Amino acid sequence: MISHIRTSKKNKELVTELTRKHSLGAENVIARLAIAHSLKEGKKLNLKNLADSGGKEYSRKVLFGEYENIYLGMICNLYGIHRRDKSLGKLVKLHLDEGLKQIHNKKNNVEIMI
Repeated sequence: MISHIRTSKKNKELVTELTRKHSLGAENVIARLAIAHSLKEGKKLNLKNLADSGGKEYSRKVLFGEYENIYLGMICNLYGIHRRDKSLGKLVKLHLDEGLKQIHNKKNNVEIMI
């Protein structure tokens, strides 16, 4: 069971920067957008590419809110795993970090808001 998810140390600054730049309020909003953006690509990420966990920490409840089943369901569906799979938390982290990177690399980050 997932209790907390942390971004990479590098992405900690991106969370703050993107949240401020787009006036998103709470920093969990950009995290949710990042996960959704990464999942939208439909690409399976490799657990070997798991970055450090020295960044922004989110509790499960704060990160997903009332949409926990939807986010976790999308990840489980993409990877063909059960919700109790031990790799689920790592996959959430991978998609969080990947989504932040993708959003940051988009010109003016406008594409994420559409």
